[in-house]
Amino acid sequence: METLNYRFENGQRRIPASPELVGVVGSGNLEVLIEAADQDGACTVDISTAARGFDAIWAAVITDFQQRWQLADIRISINDMGATPAVVSLRLDQAVQALLEHSA
Repeated sequence: METLNYRFENGQRRIPASPELVGVVGSGNLEVLIEAADQDGACTVDISTAARGFDAIWAAVITDFQQRWQLADIRISINDMGATPAVVSLRLDQAVQALLEHSA
């Protein structure tokens, strides 16, 4: 397993809500846990992945996600078993949508 960590400072969108879990860890899939957390305005993403050597792709997908959502005071944990970048992006968006629905 490889562990990757990202931190994005100065997000604009705070979503106070209980944790949300989307996806299932299994062959070719992943799960995303997203939760509100005091991060001094940052969004952190911690990834455990079975696929080694894809740091640049992960960085591109996670950076694109944060540019779209501009999250602040959010912690995201990802458990990956080889999902494609499109699936990762979809699961991240699903997690944010679930938080938004439950915080309304």
